[in-house]
Amino acid sequence: MTRPLRDAPQFYLTSPTPCPYLPGREERKVFTHLVGARARDLNDVLSQGGFRRSQSIAYRPACETCRACISVRIVVADFRPSRTFRKILSHNSDLIGEALPPQPRSEHYSLFRGYLDDRHPDGGMATMSALDFAMMVEDTHVETSLIEYRRRSPDSGFTGRGQGDLFAFALTDRLSDGLSMVYSVYDPALEARSLGTFMVLEHVERARKLGLPYVYLGYWVEGSPKMAYKARFLPQERLMPQGWERVG
Repeated sequence: MTRPLRDAPQFYLTSPTPCPYLPGREERKVFTHLVGARARDLNDVLSQGGFRRSQSIAYRPACETCRACISVRIVVADFRPSRTFRKILSHNSDLIGEALPPQPRSEHYSLFRGYLDDRHPDGGMATMSALDFAMMVEDTHVETSLIEYRRRSPDSGFTGRGQGDLFAFALTDRLSDGLSMVYSVYDPALEARSLGTFMVLEHVERARKLGLPYVYLGYWVEGSPKMAYKARFLPQERLMPQGWERVG
């Protein structure tokens, strides 16, 4: 009897559940575990193939009758902020992002809780406790950062750190070819700042400085208001059946 390779990933298929993006449809996902010494390399390969990470799980949609979820990544070298994007960058020029180890604190959970209660009160994360949140941040076997956004201080140019209240944060993986924005949170009371868009723009500049060609945004779903914003970041590549195709 042939034994499977010990380090070969095993893939599993979930049962159908209601689709969170398109009403009246069901979703299924294929997933595998990201653990052990090869987790980082596996996350790289799977991300390039359209998978996303959640804690120590990599998953992608595997719906039987729908292919609406499309992986998108921004082409960093050719990205130029539009007039609207430049205004958002200017409006948030008093903020600075600092990459920290994935170690959650009470202020992170407080911001996360307020964000969910305001923006996604009926979503799948609505009942997450502080312990659940800590596991979401800490349970990783790949290179992950918690990028905080606070006001600039006179020393920020030297330290790279902000000060004062936490405005937003992003849980971000570093891949061999880009940055993958796993989850982003911001203070919903600061809607005028467009902090969600600002964090994406800041990640593009962060990737540019690191010499990385892409910023992975996850899935864009045409017809889903929740995902419509992702189509604004052009040029981008979308993963189609024949491979990554450039748009814009």
